[in-house]
Amino acid sequence: MLTFHDDWSLLPLLKLPICSLGNSLILYFLIFFHLLSLSSTNNYHFSLTTTTTTTGSGHRRRARQTRREMTEIAAAETTTVATMADSNGVNAMAASPPQALLERLKDYGQEDTFAFWNELSSDEREHLIKDIESLDLPRIDRIIRCSFRSQGLPAAAIEPVSEDIVSTVEHRTIEDREKWWKMGLKAIHAGKLAVILLSGGQGTRLGSSDPKGCFNIGLPSRKSLFQLQAERILCVQRLAAQFMNEGSADVVPIHWYIMTSPFTDEATRKFFESHKFFGLEADQVTFFQQGTIPCISMDGRFIMETPYKMAKAPDGNGGVYTALKSSRLLEDMAARGVKYVDCYGVDNALVRVADPTFLGYFIDKNVSAAAKVVKKAYPQEKVGVFVRRGKGGPLDVVEYSELDPSVASAVNQETGRLRFCWSNVCLHMFTLDFLNSVANGLENDSIYHLAEKKIPSVNGYTMGLKLEQFIFDAFTYSPSTALFEVLREEEFAPVKNANGANYDTPDSARLLVLRLHARWVIAAGGFLTHSVPLYSTGVEVSPLCSYTGENLEAICRGRTFHAPCEITF
Repeated sequence: MLTFHDDWSLLPLLKLPICSLGNSLILYFLIFFHLLSLSSTNNYHFSLTTTTTTTGSGHRRRARQTRREMTEIAAAETTTVATMADSNGVNAMAASPPQALLERLKDYGQEDTFAFWNELSSDEREHLIKDIESLDLPRIDRIIRCSFRSQGLPAAAIEPVSEDIVSTVEHRTIEDREKWWKMGLKAIHAGKLAVILLSGGQGTRLGSSDPKGCFNIGLPSRKSLFQLQAERILCVQRLAAQFMNEGSADVVPIHWYIMTSPFTDEATRKFFESHKFFGLEADQVTFFQQGTIPCISMDGRFIMETPYKMAKAPDGNGGVYTALKSSRLLEDMAARGVKYVDCYGVDNALVRVADPTFLGYFIDKNVSAAAKVVKKAYPQEKVGVFVRRGKGGPLDVVEYSELDPSVASAVNQETGRLRFCWSNVCLHMFTLDFLNSVANGLENDSIYHLAEKKIPSVNGYTMGLKLEQFIFDAFTYSPSTALFEVLREEEFAPVKNANGANYDTPDSARLLVLRLHARWVIAAGGFLTHSVPLYSTGVEVSPLCSYTGENLEAICRGRTFHAPCEITF
């Protein structure tokens, strides 16, 4: 006889959860009536018996087989029901976004970020959740609100920059230049200068996906922009040591802080490592990333680039202030004894990195901020210019598109220059104390520039807004600012557009370098031969040989060089 109270393997069948009735009710009844067919019709309690005859060993075998089959069915059903219960539980949980996160988004009107939730796979949902959790939502909401609100505020009237805060080339004496050069070298050798390179951009407009600093503009040496700048730092370090009569063995390294973006960081680091940091010590170079911020629609909502990824963009070169603070690099500078910070953009083939003369001028004027400027070439040139905001107000930079044509063309009758003529070329000097204060000021005010751009979205490219800060936003916070005029043919060779464009191309930058260095060689007593007109060629002097044309006599005097070529030690 087979009884349920003796055969415990059938108990799982009796323990199936009630919630699974819809799936298993029929099976319950089928098994139940199958058991009834094997049992005596008189036994309705749970001691049901199956009658066997004394003569039927086959019946006993059949009973045992039936018992095994029922056990297997019960176990399979239990597993199936449990699996379905677990699955139903997961699906129930995943049917809606995490409630707490959804409520947070609702607080800031950004709940549409979950609009495609039901269409996402589990991996995509996890990616979206992490993307949202990485955001400082209160901060981003404050930035959006403050930036929109600032658009409706009237800007203070602009005034030309007064002549007394500009050191012009024509009024700069040889004595001034020598004094500032020596002051700068002394401060550099004392370890008081650090350099910040703004290098978050890719060379997209140059036809390259690499970081812009990796670009080779076609000089005879084939050096990249990064290498040219690294070698200028090496040269200045050596000049400072020689000035202090301590020789090259006592060179004090200039620490180089390089701001990348999420799009250029890894490639930049690998480029430096593969080139052995261009002769610099690896520990005198620090990489850090600028931030990114979601792109928004015209009404301030996040734009989704894909159903599970927000469209984001770098926060502009002015993001350097927040990045320095959040990375604790301002504290790092202070610990190194830094007092002054040189800051410039990567896309200038003639940049004088860590310029001793500019540093000496900055120290001599005892100001918080300074900028190198060039004269605007013509009224409609597409460059930002320095202005003063209101009578006695702070200095600011106004983009060319914001200047009325009549204002842009107005001439100062006393000087004969344009009234608004001092162009910003992203060559700046700050005190470390000022950088600390401006980082706090910009963060507290939370006002970003709204740039209308085509943004990649789930529906293709759509018009939206990128939120950016610019490096020159700092000047409105400066209690004292000085401007330092330089000649564009000596210090400004921008590399912004691909060859074939009308201006700021690798070809135009290369010619500016070759022509300047040709003048250095001739001034040092050298001679040039050339197969093409000299205005379309020249020579390249390695930055390891000379910083501004100094110390070339021993290399060049009485020698003839065939252009184009590179002159090295």
